[in-house]
Amino acid sequence: MNDLAPLTAAVTAPAIELGRLSISFGELLAVQDVSLSVEQSTFLSIVGPSGCGKTSILNLLAGLINGHRGQVTVAGKQPAAGNARIGYMLARDSLLPWRTTLGNVCYGMEIRGAPRAEREGKARHLIERVGLKGFENAYPKALSHGMRQRAALARTFCLTAPILLMDEPFGALDAQTKLQLEDLLLELWNTERRTVVFVTHDLAEAVALADRVIVMSSRPGRIIADIGVTLSRPRSVRALQKDAAFHELYAKVWSKLEEGLASFDH
Repeated sequence: MNDLAPLTAAVTAPAIELGRLSISFGELLAVQDVSLSVEQSTFLSIVGPSGCGKTSILNLLAGLINGHRGQVTVAGKQPAAGNARIGYMLARDSLLPWRTTLGNVCYGMEIRGAPRAEREGKARHLIERVGLKGFENAYPKALSHGMRQRAALARTFCLTAPILLMDEPFGALDAQTKLQLEDLLLELWNTERRTVVFVTHDLAEAVALADRVIVMSSRPGRIIADIGVTLSRPRSVRALQKDAAFHELYAKVWSKLEEGLASFDH
């Protein structure tokens, strides 16, 4: 069986499973006793105050850190660096300045050994989908911040990984560009329905994109709420801004986050 084949509905195991997970860095306990099961094709958002361990959880799932206790499985296996079933999009675009847009979007596929014709064909298709057609030969210094994030999004979705980890990918963008890229992300996700774990400080973004929103407490991070998002799909992030149900869910997430902060203060 091809290890890179997308997870299918016939496979019933969760895409990600955490059992009483704790993460420490020396004497510092970052995450405490987190249990979480993420079904395949789920879009999961994680919110919480700075320092609560959101990024640490992503790094652990990607096999980039150790120092944990408890059970962790990703696609049925222990986390490991270089796992081809995972794509990871960071807050920074991390484009290589000496590569063109096409070269950057191809880079992940190139590292994973995809033939040149295959990777360039797929990259050109994704570049067009994210609105960068005509900029294939442009270098990062010639692109705006939003355009660079579009290229990073295309690079991520070019990978055949069925699980995508996204760490505040739109956090530094202006409001209009952020809305554009959120809608673009939903469009791409609706096409392929990969499993996404999306970390953000933006509660509205978390609700607009996700099927579930996990709310974490201040450090050591614990899950204090797991809120299902009942908004119908497909969605438009712009249209949701005027949707009463969306604002009710936002208020619920905000209330839970405040509860976690209040318990920490006392």
